[in-house]
Amino acid sequence: MRMIAATKKIAGGLVATALVLCAAGCGSSETAKPPALGGPNAKKDAVPEAAPGSVNRLIGDGSTSYTGRQPNVQQPQKLKPGEKPPQFVVFSWDGAGEDSQKLFSHFREVGKEYNARMTYFLSGLYLLPEEKRSLYTAPQHSPGRSDIGFGDPQGIKDTATQVRAAWLEGNEIGTHFNGHFCGPDGGVGTWSVEEWKSEINQAKAFVKSWKTNSPELKGMEALPFDYDKELIGARTPCLEGQKNFMLAAKDMGFRYDSSGISKQIWPKKTDGLWDIPLQLVPMPGRAFETLSMDYNYMVNQSGTTTQGDPSQHAYWGEQMRDGLQKAFDRVYQGNRAPLIIGNHFESWNGGTYMKAVEDSIKSMCTQKEVRCVPFHELADWLDAQDPKVLEWMRSLDVGEAPKEGWTKFLTAGPPAKPAAPAEVKPAAEPAGSGSDEG
Repeated sequence: MRMIAATKKIAGGLVATALVLCAAGCGSSETAKPPALGGPNAKKDAVPEAAPGSVNRLIGDGSTSYTGRQPNVQQPQKLKPGEKPPQFVVFSWDGAGEDSQKLFSHFREVGKEYNARMTYFLSGLYLLPEEKRSLYTAPQHSPGRSDIGFGDPQGIKDTATQVRAAWLEGNEIGTHFNGHFCGPDGGVGTWSVEEWKSEINQAKAFVKSWKTNSPELKGMEALPFDYDKELIGARTPCLEGQKNFMLAAKDMGFRYDSSGISKQIWPKKTDGLWDIPLQLVPMPGRAFETLSMDYNYMVNQSGTTTQGDPSQHAYWGEQMRDGLQKAFDRVYQGNRAPLIIGNHFESWNGGTYMKAVEDSIKSMCTQKEVRCVPFHELADWLDAQDPKVLEWMRSLDVGEAPKEGWTKFLTAGPPAKPAAPAEVKPAAEPAGSGSDEG
């Protein structure tokens, strides 16, 4: 594993240093399997089937298919006059492969139990076997190179199974791209727009041709979506290269990006894409805030080691859980900005962060007026709103509710700008006045 410091300037002049793991080791099994999560009534993993009589048209080699509109997705509604916006919470996963830890399948079940649908940013190389590694050429690297390795037959089979089931349950399949190169040696931060397009196209290709690349799995069911249409958003490795990525993504039909850093305020559009960043959230007991991601809590607790002092594991997990809860409370009771949480399928510090995420899902997604949804559903909702209302909500600072309440706030509409003073023409100067104005 490698670690990179990504420093970004955000609103208000605040500078956040986000230590981000080259992580899709975020899905590797190099660390110990975490303790079992969930209670005694945890459901047995089950793969949902497509609705009877639904469309099922295979695409390409049969790795993907068109099965009609995605099930279990809530359609967006425009806010009515005086209606308070829902509290959106987005739980997202970088890497999103199923390995021996079985965390993908576990959190699918957690999501079903607590009404949380999520975004899984799939790494394309998790569906590309090691023996086919030469099919991948990362920008600025030689063929067959990757900082996170490649797939194996069992991992590819299990990941494809989970991706298929997740989509049918209403979750989103985004991308975390491929080789996860970060820092000065990785070059992601220097990739050009055209290089990002190459990386995106390769990520798509590995999802669209996993049966060709793993012919022993050709009897498996196809993924139930057209990835060219499904893929509308991403998070870049180590949060690097966002500017050129967004320029490339806009040309390729993407609708949002989650690679930035921000305060807990409402999202905005940048270069035609919704910019829905990770957020600065409380670090209880410490005099600073950290990014809303499991890795960033870990770095501020055990540094670069992923398995720190065992006696601190429980406390560290509670610190993350309580920090996310404070972040939730201040928007839920204040400006109602969406809470964005990023995670990795990893057992860092004994799996304590996985328990913190599960506890957060239980406590947040069961409350009134809360919607735990994938990014694409949040983007749909944002697109359905009056841009002036969104701009007004964006003016609310972290935890700031409208002073006279949401009903008046949304009924009155954005305050009118004062009229510009009428232009008054100066009186003609007498001839020969000697004015020296140039």
